[in-house]
Amino acid sequence: MKKQLTLIVAAGMALTAGAATKTLEITVANQLPDAIESYPVVVPVDVKALGFNPSAAVATVKGTIIPSQLDDIDLDGVVDEISLTVSLPARGKTVVKLALDSEGSQETFPIGTHAYIKLRDEKKKYPKIVSIAFPGDADTRIMYNSIYGHGAVMENPYNAIRIYMDNRQSIDLYGKNRPGMELETTGFYTTQEQLAQGYGRDILWAGKSVGAGSFRGFIGDEPTTIDTVTVRGQRVVLSGPVRSVVEVTDEGWIYNGRRFNMTQRYTMWQGRRDVQVDINITGEGVDSQTFCAGIQKLETDNVGFLDAATGLAGSWGVNVPEKKYEDQTEVVGLGIIPDAANLASTREDEFNYLDMLKTDTEGAISYRVNFAAGREEGGFSTSTEWFDYLRRWAAEAANPATVTVKIK
Repeated sequence: MKKQLTLIVAAGMALTAGAATKTLEITVANQLPDAIESYPVVVPVDVKALGFNPSAAVATVKGTIIPSQLDDIDLDGVVDEISLTVSLPARGKTVVKLALDSEGSQETFPIGTHAYIKLRDEKKKYPKIVSIAFPGDADTRIMYNSIYGHGAVMENPYNAIRIYMDNRQSIDLYGKNRPGMELETTGFYTTQEQLAQGYGRDILWAGKSVGAGSFRGFIGDEPTTIDTVTVRGQRVVLSGPVRSVVEVTDEGWIYNGRRFNMTQRYTMWQGRRDVQVDINITGEGVDSQTFCAGIQKLETDNVGFLDAATGLAGSWGVNVPEKKYEDQTEVVGLGIIPDAANLASTREDEFNYLDMLKTDTEGAISYRVNFAAGREEGGFSTSTEWFDYLRRWAAEAANPATVTVKIK
């Protein structure tokens, strides 16, 4: 125990007299034949069982500090979860020592993710807000244009997304030339001068497609948007060095003549390309409904596949993301993999590769979305490279690492 306390002090955690402390040992075991970088780990916190509400955490692997994040999901002032990412060896395990303190302060780590909602205003100050909601009868174009960037934005050094604040709730993509945090500078609206300086940009034109993993209903043999609701909103749940979470809510959604409440959560982790999408839909008869998500076929030179057994889909091709610059094309790779429990079937149409989805018994649907920009230095250069990567990614999703937590 003395050695562990020494480690805590060395990590910069202030142990004050009377402070409550606890050390957890977290073992993360990888069963796959490939090593995994930045594997996400969420440790639930039971404050009553722990005996205190932690104000600081220090995570170490073999004595080296790794970034960690204390997460208050419901904003009640009590820590609900601790998030971190670890590197896993092939068919091996990583052990994390997590020291918790009731009175110390959390160490500041480099920004690995960031999420925000900004209001559009006439003075172009674009103030950040935590959440926003509109009545269901609000004009969708007004909602869309009232937010700078047209919706909530999430970024990590690899890429960024924005989720439109309207009935489409589409996921739009931003690709980078090299890793780094850019959106505080470009705001998703990269100028020609910034492009010349090496900044990234919006890389996708969705058109009539589902874009990159946008969630839809499915009526009349085609995807449908979330049109009739009583309240529509967005909230930044978390914005931190390890993970960011954005929540999209649709209250009173009328779908197939029934009324549902829906929450979509989008999670972006440090060091990862993919975005986790977790949806919860409540209401009578929700388990009998069919929904869909998918990825688009790119405008030009599209190559793609859709695996009926797993729902894994991939596409690779060229598109023009900004129509006023027809000569500025972008090569894009897209991918999606649904949770096996939610996959009902697959289908392909003129614009999309689609996974038909059903909720589980608790009204939940989960899937992951992945994408890459051809402009990325040292990134993917062919559809073959991209699809090989997607298959390894899908194997990781189907074979999650086991996580065990012990109190030391």
